Amino acid sequence: MPTDTAVSSILAGLERTRSWQEELYRDLHQHPELSHQEHRTAGLVADRLRGAGFEVHERVGGTGVVGVLSHGDGPAVLLRADMDALPVREATGLPYASEVTATDAAGTEVPVMHACGHDVHVACLAGAAQLLADGARHWHGTLIALFQPAEEVGDGARGMVEAGLADLVPTPQVALAQHVLPLRAGAVGTRAGAVLSAADSMRITVHGRGAHGSMPQAAVDPVVLAAMIVVRLQTVVSREVAPGETAVLTVGSLQAGTKSNVIPDRATLQLNVRTFSEATRGAVLEAIRRIVTAECQASGCPEEPEFELFDRFPLTHNDPAATERVAAAFEAFFGERAAPAGQQSASEDFSDIPVALGVPYTYWFVGGTDADTYDAAEKADRIARDVPVNHSARFAPAIQPTLDTGTEALVVAALAWLAA
Repeated sequence: MPTDTAVSSILAGLERTRSWQEELYRDLHQHPELSHQEHRTAGLVADRLRGAGFEVHERVGGTGVVGVLSHGDGPAVLLRADMDALPVREATGLPYASEVTATDAAGTEVPVMHACGHDVHVACLAGAAQLLADGARHWHGTLIALFQPAEEVGDGARGMVEAGLADLVPTPQVALAQHVLPLRAGAVGTRAGAVLSAADSMRITVHGRGAHGSMPQAAVDPVVLAAMIVVRLQTVVSREVAPGETAVLTVGSLQAGTKSNVIPDRATLQLNVRTFSEATRGAVLEAIRRIVTAECQASGCPEEPEFELFDRFPLTHNDPAATERVAAAFEAFFGERAAPAGQQSASEDFSDIPVALGVPYTYWFVGGTDADTYDAAEKADRIARDVPVNHSARFAPAIQPTLDTGTEALVVAALAWLAA
């Protein structure tokens, strides 16, 4: 547990950082950048870290930034924030709403928005890094502030690891991260064990035999085949996953053909799987392959189906001891605002970093929805309809107390090791 003196002394500086943090947040929100394009954001945080006295490493795994600040003997603690935005056209109506467009990896011009709160994460970590640097006399060890690119496409953390992250920083005793969610602003929650799902996207191509729509006897119709596959896949979770396990299987895209009277020669399905254990993950992916292969055989397809896995995210499984330590520190500081969190079926690539470094980690959630808005929706039993969620074009965290809470959470969690 961090000492009350260390926590209160360091967080007293929040009065000084709050104004520039809020300004930084609005700036980041108004200037979002797609995955692997976070050049401006990276420059801003690198300058902030240098100004706070950190040794700064830039362009780690592309646009990643790592700051290292050592103050005497003690443990090393890694704090991480992700920086990238999404190809979403903003519909919040905010005075600092994004009007940015950019060219995506496929060469298409798309609107860009911080629709997942990564601007919150960056501003909070920038503030926490400054506060801990200003209050270094209250702790001993090494603080690692890591700003990660490309979380939304699932390869940013891995890219930093492959770029030699382990050679740039001392091995941390623990890695810590957080995410803003559409919970009541000011709330903080965590849990031990599986907290975010593993995610696997799969592209499946099935091959038929094309023909005129008036001569179906000459065809192997991939549209009918694909429809049968979609229906049969609905039984995987309901009939092959134990009732106590959680899994989600969504077919998000089915494309085939170009004209009403032409039976095409192939169909392509794209699906997404979310699971909370490696055993269930493997079983569901194998069931998909088995069902698709069997349906193709039943239809007499002239070729075997093709399977391509992409956009894969690891399971986020909080270390029990590290989580207990953070939860105790949160309870002591936040009181009733800190509460156990439920599992989220969203996915993250943060865990690729501590897993590669061989260190424990824990990951928590911070509420970002205006309290009055949340309370009114809760009273009317309309939270799902009235509270915009991450990746929505209307997702707009309340600046305060969200930034204060996220900054406080990072400082309190880090001090659970640095000032213990």
